[in-house]
Amino acid sequence: MSNWMRIVVTGILLGFLAGCSSSGTEELATFQEDPADQLFNEGLTYLNAGKTKKAKEKFAALDRQHPYSEYARRAMVLSAYAHYSNGEHDDAIQQAKRFVTLYPGHDDVAYAYYIIGQSYFKQIPDVTRDQKQTQRALGAMREVIRRFPDSEYAGDARLKITITLDQLAGKEMQVGRYYQERKEYIAAVNRYKYVVSNYQTTRHSEEALYRLTESYLSMGIVTEAQTAAAILGHNFPESDWYAQAYGLLGKGGVKPEVNKGSWISRVFKRS
Repeated sequence: MSNWMRIVVTGILLGFLAGCSSSGTEELATFQEDPADQLFNEGLTYLNAGKTKKAKEKFAALDRQHPYSEYARRAMVLSAYAHYSNGEHDDAIQQAKRFVTLYPGHDDVAYAYYIIGQSYFKQIPDVTRDQKQTQRALGAMREVIRRFPDSEYAGDARLKITITLDQLAGKEMQVGRYYQERKEYIAAVNRYKYVVSNYQTTRHSEEALYRLTESYLSMGIVTEAQTAAAILGHNFPESDWYAQAYGLLGKGGVKPEVNKGSWISRVFKRS
C-alpha cells in the first residue's frame, strides 16, 4: 500500500473511532444497568402476581444485562414458564429448549424438560385431526421419565403418557372404523392390529379386539375372528365388547377359540 493510501485509511479509521467513542460515551451515559438480583426479584414478583408480560420483560432485561449470571439462568426457565402460563406454548418450548441446550447440567433442567412436555400436551388436538403434537407430547414426557425418573415431575409425566397413548389409540380406532364402514376390511384390520400391538394398556384395546372379530368375520377368516374374541374374553371377561363378540360368533355357529398360530395370540403372549 502506498504512503498516501495509508494516510487516507488512517484518517478514515481515526474519524470512525472518534465517532464511535463520542457516540459510545453518550450511550453509556444514558444506559442504566440494574442489579441482577433486583431484575430477578421484580420479574418473580410480577410472575407470582399473574403479570406475565411484565415478568417476561424483566427476565429479558436480565438476560441482556447479566447473561452469564445464575440469576439469568434461572430467569430463563421462569420466562419459559411465563410463556407457558400465558398460552404461548411455542415460545415456551423455544425458551425451555434454549435453556436445556445451554445448561444441560443445571438443577432446573428437569423442570425445563417438563415445561416442554406440558407445552406440547396443551396443544393436543381433537382425535379427528392430525396427531403430531400428541406424538411430540408423548416423546417429551417420556424424556422426562428417562432422564429424571425420581423427580417431582415424573408422576405427572407418567399420567400424561397414559393420556397421550389413549389419544393416539383413539385416532387409530377412528381411522379403522372409517375403513370398516366402507368395507375396506384389510385397511381396517391394520389399524386395529396397530392398537392391540402398541396400545394394549389403553381403553381402546377392548373395542379393537371386537372390531377385529367383526372385520375377520366379514372377510370370512373365521379362525382369526375366534382368536380375537377369545383373547377379548380372556382379558376382559366382563366387557360388553366381549358379550357382543360372543353373540356375533354364535350367529355363525362358532365360539371363541384361540388359534396359537394367530398374530393376535403372539402379541398378547409377549405382553
